[in-house]
Amino acid sequence: MAEISGTNGNHDVVLNVNGEINNHLPPPSAPKRKDSDIGLSVSFIQKLMAELLGTYFLIFAGCASVVVNVNNEKVVSHPGISIVWGLAVMVLVYSVGHISGAHFNPAVTIAFATCRRFPARRVPAYISAQVIGSTLAAGTLRLLFSGPHDVFAGTSPQGSDLQAFVVEFIITFYLMFIISGVATDNRAIGELAGLAVGATVLLNVMFAGPITGASMNPARSLGPAVVSNHYKGIWIYLTAPTLGAVSGAWVYNMVRYTDKPLREITKSASFLKSSRSSG
Repeated sequence: MAEISGTNGNHDVVLNVNGEINNHLPPPSAPKRKDSDIGLSVSFIQKLMAELLGTYFLIFAGCASVVVNVNNEKVVSHPGISIVWGLAVMVLVYSVGHISGAHFNPAVTIAFATCRRFPARRVPAYISAQVIGSTLAAGTLRLLFSGPHDVFAGTSPQGSDLQAFVVEFIITFYLMFIISGVATDNRAIGELAGLAVGATVLLNVMFAGPITGASMNPARSLGPAVVSNHYKGIWIYLTAPTLGAVSGAWVYNMVRYTDKPLREITKSASFLKSSRSSG
């Protein structure tokens, strides 16, 4: 029997040669699972807790390396401090990145919000959690190393304010450019995000640390400043990293767009070439 197919509303309609209409309903779909059934639902309070704790441990470890280095005759050394900051970022990204996104940085949060990759209404809460975590970490260090061992673990310009501003802008731009690549572009290898971001922080602290302290993070500078009442150049560390992060995110978004098909892009990727040659 000949049939002519078409659509009507939400189901298929088949008209046979005898003028009879057969409604062919689609097969029942599997029941949708709630987010909680597949482990994707995380409450906003949990996200804030992850940001607070992550920022706390990041600032505690990084600033502790600075304090210990001063109090123990440079035993940690500047390269050691750089490694501590890089490793702290890396392990925390892998630990809580799947919960809160592992920002730990108001500049990163603001940059994501300006690119509409983070809800703007959640920015104040995230920044509050990050600043509280940084302040608590700095306060903990102040209690542990008070008296004659008191060391300012914050950041302050070692040269002119203009030099510090430009350096902080550039290194935060660089950091946010890398974050945007490995965390928001589905063509990147997401599993390497923590390693890439941690390595970028290590590199920036290595060469910019002696100049500005390599903050790249308003919370990293604000927490110790509040605890130690030391606000020299604080405006630099609040504005330059924020402007650098926003610029880095937007520039990567411009680079991200390409007319090449995805297959052509991945075909030329070096990591695929190496995997094929090793296979």
